[in-house]
Amino acid sequence: MTSSSSTPEVKPVSILFVCLGNICRSPMAEGVFRSLTHYDTPSQHPLIARIDSCGTGAYHTNSQPDPRTLSVLAEHGIKDYKHKARKLRAPKDFDEFDYVIGMDGENMVDLEDADRREIASGEEPITGRLRLFGLFGGKSEDEEVGDPYYGGRDGFEVAYEQVVRCGKGLLEHIEERARSRGWKGET
Repeated sequence: MTSSSSTPEVKPVSILFVCLGNICRSPMAEGVFRSLTHYDTPSQHPLIARIDSCGTGAYHTNSQPDPRTLSVLAEHGIKDYKHKARKLRAPKDFDEFDYVIGMDGENMVDLEDADRREIASGEEPITGRLRLFGLFGGKSEDEEVGDPYYGGRDGFEVAYEQVVRCGKGLLEHIEERARSRGWKGET
């Protein structure tokens, strides 16, 4: 007979970062979060199962990230990041990811609309797993990671700084939730 533990099993989580076109903010967030969690390395964070990104629109499907995104990532030591833009696949993405993280209010509206359409077709709601990335940034719950696409490189630097801060906050949130469920912080 096996003994049962009074502490529920803590399972690794999957995170999907979402912006409009999936070539600036969400791939930047994916690259930064992969770096923060040592994703796909022998020392990968034990609470992270999967990290991906997509866009709410199909404007840049199969395109590489914006060169300014890749340049800013490389300048900060994230040099091996590879990505091809894709559009959100509802309900598949909603079924596969524990956290669906929007970069701004417009992304959140698009995600909530997609969720409502899936609910109308009989799918389970995921509203509780939709989060604005800025919620984890420590400044204000409605902080947005602004779209730098139409501006200069300095906007990408600002986005990078926000993404790092929010990414660290998201990881702390995931760790705190796991600790509240009995995780001891083993890596």
